[in-house]
Amino acid sequence: MQTLHSLDPLRRAVAGLRESGTIALVPTMGALHEGHLTLVREAQKRADHVVVSIFVNPLQFGANEDLDKYPRQLERDSALLEAEGVALLWAPTVEAMYPQGFASNISVSGVSDGLCGASRPGHFDGVATVVCKLFNQVLPDVALFGEKDWQQLAVIRRMTRDLDLTRPHVDAVLGVATVREDDGLAKSSRNAYLSQEQRIQAVILPTAMKAAIAAIENGEPVAAALADLNTALLGGGFSSVDYAELRDADGLTLLDERGEAPMRLLMAARIGTTRLIDNMPVAPK
Repeated sequence: MQTLHSLDPLRRAVAGLRESGTIALVPTMGALHEGHLTLVREAQKRADHVVVSIFVNPLQFGANEDLDKYPRQLERDSALLEAEGVALLWAPTVEAMYPQGFASNISVSGVSDGLCGASRPGHFDGVATVVCKLFNQVLPDVALFGEKDWQQLAVIRRMTRDLDLTRPHVDAVLGVATVREDDGLAKSSRNAYLSQEQRIQAVILPTAMKAAIAAIENGEPVAAALADLNTALLGGGFSSVDYAELRDADGLTLLDERGEAPMRLLMAARIGTTRLIDNMPVAPK
């Protein structure tokens, strides 16, 4: 596995890979877990070569967020990726990704509004900007993202369509189902921030979401099901609920009743100082 940190060697390496087949890109911020490795394995089914990026993107962190605390484990992550047969690890420095004088920004309105976009102003601008750069740097045939960050996936899909990034590379942005622990909690790098007690309590998140979805699918009003969801979380150890909303799966339009198109229940809640997000599908009528 090649590991590269600057752009010119990356471009030469990508050109060499393309001579012998197609390329799949798996963008990450490192601190890899089974969810990331699931993306890598799916990428291997979709292309001849897999490129994984590891870059803790400062543009998507707010002033009071955990950029400095975010785990950086490049040696460990590199060993995991090499064991999976990854062809190339792209681990740029901040200076390589954002050279001196960098002044551009990509903003995707609509799908970035509300949900995490409301509590993390500028976050999805940072996501869209870095992903667009990664697409232009690696020129993949397919790019894979986890469905756990559903709003992020919607933003990237919208940006890809709007900016014609389907030319002729990046012809597919694929979402891969959320990988979960045995008790149902979505795998996340931020789970490492939980104390032992908080980790036990955190399972109420997926459990209460499933109960709310069952209620909605059985005809209970959406508002009542979501109120019960909030009550369950706050009574089960969570300190606050940022949002719990039913939305159209594609455009993320807010729904106050169950519809006939694919939907998702999306939520974010805090347990101690840790903010957990999750989403699950809701069956249409």
